[in-house]
Amino acid sequence: MTLYYSVLIIGGGLIGSSLARAIKANELADRIYIADVDSKACGVLRTLDIADGVSADFRDFIGLADLVILATPPGVMKSIGAGVVEGMKSGGVLTDVGSIKLDIVRHFSTFMRSDLHFIPGHPIAGTENSGPAAGFAELFEERWCILTPVEGSDESEVARLSELWEKMGSQVALMEAERHDMVLATTSHVPHLIAYTLVGTAMDMETVTRNDVVKYSAGGFRDFTRIAASDPEMWRDVFLQNKDGVLEVVDRFIEDLSALKRAIRWDDGDTLLSHFSKTRDIRRKIIDAGQDTDKPDFGRE
Repeated sequence: MTLYYSVLIIGGGLIGSSLARAIKANELADRIYIADVDSKACGVLRTLDIADGVSADFRDFIGLADLVILATPPGVMKSIGAGVVEGMKSGGVLTDVGSIKLDIVRHFSTFMRSDLHFIPGHPIAGTENSGPAAGFAELFEERWCILTPVEGSDESEVARLSELWEKMGSQVALMEAERHDMVLATTSHVPHLIAYTLVGTAMDMETVTRNDVVKYSAGGFRDFTRIAASDPEMWRDVFLQNKDGVLEVVDRFIEDLSALKRAIRWDDGDTLLSHFSKTRDIRRKIIDAGQDTDKPDFGRE
């Protein structure tokens, strides 16, 4: 039995197209529509045949949808939000898949209708690839999806949306928006910022050539480049809209990095060994929790 009659996904990139595939594969909706302002993306989405309708204008489907999922960069969500809310039918559910929550919740609260159900969400899943062709139905399997219901959210609608994610293979957690943003600043946002910075530094160093950096990349640097290949527009929006959380974690990181710098300068091997042993234990816990594999090269081909 389907959970929703009709679903509209706004944004047909990696996450949006994967959602359409997963919803279709698990028969969770009778009708699936996708809207994407990029006409080229729309063409690809039509050839993929993962939706019952594709359009460059979300208004073509907005009045039909029981569930609307915003799968665009955060900045785009904010720019189209008022139009989406205005066009939705009464009783509809609005959610999103963005990795920042508090800024979105505050923005949408200024025009949210009382006859709609707003349940922000964030599937912690993705790859460094982007675009409709990069999506796949299994993207959300054995991954967490965090929902951050707003004050007064209908518990039955939260339960129904949770069930949607669970049937796509995710584990669902409920969390306050502010806590979500601090957790993700630590586990995702700042690591991406560090990756972008390190790769940029390596390419700008005058003592090595770009060819040397590419030719002799070891596993550690190679993984940083994978992270730094993520969607630039999305990550620009993430850093600006989770500014408080990101800056707090960056300040702490700078303090810890400075301490390691001092230990290296003064040949303090005990401090280095203690720190590296502690962080190695974190890696073991991530593997034990099923969030990665202990295979060589992280199991990546």
